[in-house]
Amino acid sequence: MNSSASDGDRGDGSDDARLRSALGRQVRRWRAARPAGVLGLLVTGGTAGLLLVVPLVFGAYLGRWIDEQSAGYSYRWTVNLILLGLALGVVNVVLFFRKHGE
Repeated sequence: MNSSASDGDRGDGSDDARLRSALGRQVRRWRAARPAGVLGLLVTGGTAGLLLVVPLVFGAYLGRWIDEQSAGYSYRWTVNLILLGLALGVVNVVLFFRKHGE
């Protein structure tokens, strides 16, 4: 029983080294498995486009709805929320490309 406790407390790091090596291989394999060529560009471009457009359109609809609820400020919320959606979309795209390294 004492030998099993001492095996776990070896502290030589061989299990850590094997785990890191296996994880590194999996990450390299995953990165190599991404679609290449035209298909990869279409997937990446489509994702980036959606990340940019969805917050923009959401801001436009939300701003329009708020403007319809209040009288006297016909386009104030719409314009401001479109600009906020554009800024949020640009941040989304930048973070996406930083994360995926392209």
